[in-house]
Amino acid sequence: MTDTPKHRRRRLAGAVAVATVAAGLLVGVTTTAAAAAPAAGTYQLTVARSGHCLDVVAGSKDNSAQLQQWGCSGATWQQFRLEPVAGGTYQLRNINSDRCLDVPSGTDVVGTRIQQWSCKPAQTNQQWTLTASRDGSYLVANVDNGLCLSIQGASTASGAAVIQEGCTHNTNKQWTFAAAGGGSTEDATVAADGSGQYRTVQEAVDAVPANATSRQRITVAPGTYRGKVVIDKDKPFVDLVGLGDDPDDVVIVDGVSAGEGGSHRGSATVVVEGANFSADNLTVSNDHDESEPGDGDQALALYLNADRILLDDLRLLGDQDTLLINDAARAYVTDTYVEGTVDFIYGGGIAVFHRSTIHEKRTTGGPITAASTPAERKYGFLFYQSRITGATNGTTQLGRPWRQGAQVLYRESDLSATVKTSQPWTDMSGSTWQNARFLEYRNTGAGAGVNSNRPQLSDSQAAEYTPQKYLAGSDGWNPVGQP
Repeated sequence: MTDTPKHRRRRLAGAVAVATVAAGLLVGVTTTAAAAAPAAGTYQLTVARSGHCLDVVAGSKDNSAQLQQWGCSGATWQQFRLEPVAGGTYQLRNINSDRCLDVPSGTDVVGTRIQQWSCKPAQTNQQWTLTASRDGSYLVANVDNGLCLSIQGASTASGAAVIQEGCTHNTNKQWTFAAAGGGSTEDATVAADGSGQYRTVQEAVDAVPANATSRQRITVAPGTYRGKVVIDKDKPFVDLVGLGDDPDDVVIVDGVSAGEGGSHRGSATVVVEGANFSADNLTVSNDHDESEPGDGDQALALYLNADRILLDDLRLLGDQDTLLINDAARAYVTDTYVEGTVDFIYGGGIAVFHRSTIHEKRTTGGPITAASTPAERKYGFLFYQSRITGATNGTTQLGRPWRQGAQVLYRESDLSATVKTSQPWTDMSGSTWQNARFLEYRNTGAGAGVNSNRPQLSDSQAAEYTPQKYLAGSDGWNPVGQP
């Protein structure tokens, strides 16, 4: 994977902060004797200065909701699950909101108020170290900047803000961890070397209770996991999270082709039919080589046929038909890399690709999408603020209609020189691109342009083709803005 600035900053900042805190280099103090950190589990965090508990303001479940201290009540918005990440670092996940303690944008500004945000284990602004202080308490330091959880002004009042400050062994920065009820004590952990609860991802999925109504989190240690993974309809709310520094540290891979397993679902490495699925910080790959004779070219990495799916910071790798977004799927895909050769993003479902990279890897090029949007459905695929790249210039097409009603929009995206600018859309069997709903709006880059073969939205029309409009459905779902 390309070593992006995002990933370089994550690794370097994390390594420096962990080394600094672990070595006891806390500003102006001498650390106390080392003590074991609390075990993974659910806790109330009490600050020594006031005896109050870490608390989410108003018990909010929203991103950016701020943290405060409040009299300890045992409410779920005062309960946090301590989740090991790697190398002695942790996340703190609120039981009520299922969101994690987060330093806004990883800022190192002293006094910044701590918030909660959707949990991203690989982001160092959500990773914390625990350094033993006095009387069984700990300093809780952020990995991204080395600053500690503190109470603003060392206040003893309920409602005082939880902020970040330099790490000193003062009572407004000393936190005790008291075991709390009401939540699962630890996540299902997969590790190929046997150090987790399960050796395979499928074993962990099979252990998830049927028809759960709350998040079922499966963390996967770095490694390569070969074999098919199926998340059936009776397994909703599964969260699949890689614990590596980058998505390529955790690889789920298989090599089944359509000729071997059957098209679509049969060849897919990962099948998702359980609603409210999410995946973060891992790679899903089908390494079947489409050039091998007799096996059929289709070989899916990921098959989606479920509602309200969140995919973030993934790598989806294949040749033909890498990613199928089937008719029942509605998905928000962020900061993700998808590659393939022909029709490698396809199907009749709804998907928004936001800040993602789509790569045509075949030197002879080919169409990226083969949408089969039902004619009565307004929205299909949206590529928003994303980047289109390819192995060669002037060879990649934006798509072709698998069904005549196909709807695809590339909006405010960077189209590289790989795009065939004179004719970026093409026909498929009896379906013509002119009668499909293929659109562009305010794209940039060497592959962008306007001509008679490139229908464009007007500014007034564009208001109806936002990520929020695509994803709203009948239930008003709006994950946009979550990282």
